Amino acid sequence: MDDLREKYGLIDYQGRILAGKYSVALRERVAELIRAFRAFDETGVPGIPYITAWRHQDNIMWYEFAGREFIQLFGCSVGDLAVQFREAVVDHRLFHRTEVEAGISETVRSSRELSGSRSGLRAEVAQKGNMEADYKIALAGNLAQVWFKDRARIETFAEDQVSISFGYLTDVTNEMVHKDLLEQIGYFDQLTNLPNRIIMGRSLELKIAEYDRNQIDDFFFLLLDIDHFKGVNDTFGHRAGDYVLATLGQVLNDVKRRSDEIGRFGGEEFYGTGLGDIFEGHEFSERIRRRIEVTPFVFEEQMIPVTVSIGVVAAGELKVVDENHLLEAADQRLYHAKRLGRNRVVWESVSR
Repeated sequence: MDDLREKYGLIDYQGRILAGKYSVALRERVAELIRAFRAFDETGVPGIPYITAWRHQDNIMWYEFAGREFIQLFGCSVGDLAVQFREAVVDHRLFHRTEVEAGISETVRSSRELSGSRSGLRAEVAQKGNMEADYKIALAGNLAQVWFKDRARIETFAEDQVSISFGYLTDVTNEMVHKDLLEQIGYFDQLTNLPNRIIMGRSLELKIAEYDRNQIDDFFFLLLDIDHFKGVNDTFGHRAGDYVLATLGQVLNDVKRRSDEIGRFGGEEFYGTGLGDIFEGHEFSERIRRRIEVTPFVFEEQMIPVTVSIGVVAAGELKVVDENHLLEAADQRLYHAKRLGRNRVVWESVSR
């Protein structure tokens, strides 16, 4: 340990690995990371760096390094930080990146649920090699609660049966409070967890204003309808219909890009907006249609055939750009997609 401390200039080291009987590779890696993270911490940029480690055999986690703000926040030593942090977690949201279009799904766990699944979560993130999560923290003696976003990389050392996680925390309290507020006041559809029509109106209002001020070149708007949805309810039951709606909401979230917005218009209809002209709107709509077409919808071991029809319009096509004209044009093209046989996108002007 003394050699590593001298080599990397480590002072007041409080971890376990450098002083333990671990491989040279693991000890060298941890020492290297500590030096790098200390330098990052001293810059004063937003973000709290940390390094944790855990043994596979007993799943005990500890901190090898923690930024000064992290230690000050909990008012304890690095050695006690793991316990203090674990006890302070009120809510935990783990994000899973999907293979298609870099989509992201969210898993929410309470502190009680997190306690029971911690071993499995560590095995999961170790296998993936990276992790993104949000933590809601309740600090002792402080009525205020804080949200942290955690982004980290995980490396596993098979010889030592130890994994290390290194990354940084950022304070996202304002963003999460705003998100929770929207959910509480009913701006999100409870079944699909997507924004509802109220949000659509506000989103279109903002995009139209940006378009009118030439802050964006163009944007598109689409309406999507599940084909023969009444038949799903009649054949498989309304619980199956709810399953289809909820699953379709997840698929839409996976397909959309960061700049796109997807929501539930009402019933079996959904809406979407995105930056770009009608050609980009057509491409995005086709990507949605194809993804839904190949997604297996299985409810209680019954395969449910699901396809969608989509009508898409771009602001640049219209003489008058407002919510009513966008809705009318997209709805007209959606209706035409139905008349043409469904499971298709209509993106060109329809003759009356």
